[in-house]
Amino acid sequence: MKTISDWLASPWRRSTAAVLAGALPVLAFPQPSLWWFAYVALVPWIALIRTAPTGRRALRDGWWGGFGFMLAMHHWLLPNLHVFTFVIAGLLGALWAPWAWLVRRFLGAPSPSPGRVAAALAVLPSGWLMIELVRSWQGLGGPWGVLGSSQWQVEPALRLASVGGVWLISFLVVTVNVAVAVLVTVRTSRVPAVAGLAATAVATSAAWVWSPRPDVQDRVRIAVVQPGVIQGGTDGPDRRFDREEQLTRELAGQDVDLIVWGESSVGFDLGERPDLARRLAALSRETGVNILVNVDARRSDKPGIYKSSILIGPDGPTGARYDKMRLVPFGEYIPMRSMLGWATSVGRAADEDRRRGTRQVVMDAGRGLRIGPMVCFESAFSDMSRNLADHGAEVLVAQSATSTFQQSWAPEQHASLAALRAAETGRPMVHATLTGVSAVYGPSGQRIGPWLGTSASTSAVYEVPLSTGVTPYVRFGDWPVYAALLIMAAWCVSEGVRTQRPRFRRSSPEPHARPARTAHGSPARPGH
Repeated sequence: MKTISDWLASPWRRSTAAVLAGALPVLAFPQPSLWWFAYVALVPWIALIRTAPTGRRALRDGWWGGFGFMLAMHHWLLPNLHVFTFVIAGLLGALWAPWAWLVRRFLGAPSPSPGRVAAALAVLPSGWLMIELVRSWQGLGGPWGVLGSSQWQVEPALRLASVGGVWLISFLVVTVNVAVAVLVTVRTSRVPAVAGLAATAVATSAAWVWSPRPDVQDRVRIAVVQPGVIQGGTDGPDRRFDREEQLTRELAGQDVDLIVWGESSVGFDLGERPDLARRLAALSRETGVNILVNVDARRSDKPGIYKSSILIGPDGPTGARYDKMRLVPFGEYIPMRSMLGWATSVGRAADEDRRRGTRQVVMDAGRGLRIGPMVCFESAFSDMSRNLADHGAEVLVAQSATSTFQQSWAPEQHASLAALRAAETGRPMVHATLTGVSAVYGPSGQRIGPWLGTSASTSAVYEVPLSTGVTPYVRFGDWPVYAALLIMAAWCVSEGVRTQRPRFRRSSPEPHARPARTAHGSPARPGH
């Protein structure tokens, strides 16, 4: 009878198993939202890697597993990028190859010592954070699918986010996975694994007890306008504007403090279409409040296409404007277009690169309310929301559009990110979209009111609590990343010292041998 080891002896079967094992963590994210599964999702992958017969095979297991994770996490891109989705998953999957080598190094068969297991509980989560740090670079697609973001609806995890951001959650989730993998596969080193689980529980409990809670001082009423799916065509932007205008007019008399439209809610430059600017100003006068719209168009005052959050008052644009800084690779620009421009021929990649803004903006939205706008997947970047909170934003606002991926997991995944940004900064966050999912979260990351799903064409008013105070994450920044870097550096130094030690070890002197006598003389006087 063949054993599992015999079945995995085939390189292709082993690679297939690695792809499937690497894809498992995606089940913890929306839409499945099996958040609890994140704490064991890496165990099959770790168990596979530790049995790799060589370090080279472990590198392959990591690469294939990373490919599976990236492909599963971004599978909804397939209708748009087609074969290029596999290329991206393959390139980013390579980031997990060194991590897999570390897994084998610390937990490899037959049986790692308790000391190696204890070290693994620090080094392997640190290595995972290095992967998430590298792929969080905007040019590589940004931090979509960071493991810690799967815990967006878990209150203790949100408390951890206020202390160390999503990075701290990722670190502890990987720590739990490593400990569980040891408990399942290594019987002789269970004590450090149990100690690791206990330390994780203590850290979570400490964050729950000691981290400051947002101090709610006031409430504001913010309305979200979601027009829903508008069929395409040359008149599509005009018909979308008409629907948004109709829904906004229904908010008159509801005493709201701000109205938010979604990303690309206005498809024309307001300088080129003064008629639209007048209609928006009339809506502001009718509702008695400022309106935050998002213009996706070629600008009349400078070259290029921008996506811009623009605040509209009773007299038209107030002058407050934020131009999107971090663009979606392939969707809004093509990295190294001279080399990768062929992507436009196999999918719906951007025919022309959007232009980038140069700085973040905190806007005075009227009635003393200060808001920090972001556009689309900028809500995935924790440093952007932290910077806005640090500069006085009382409410974070993300204007988004995921209509291209309407029937996929993308809308819910995107909406869930706002909960983490709210918890990290201690500031409420409004996630307003064109076609859903729109959502609002309080300063602790708790959901406020219902989500507006992908089938809704409506407006909704939310009672949003305002908070004061500074979270540890806003104050100290990405300290878990720096701690992980120190752990990795300390391990590298210790490995270097260990491998160099034999060279510096002083060798024992050879015993002095007495010269042998010869037949022709004494040793001291040869020939005599």
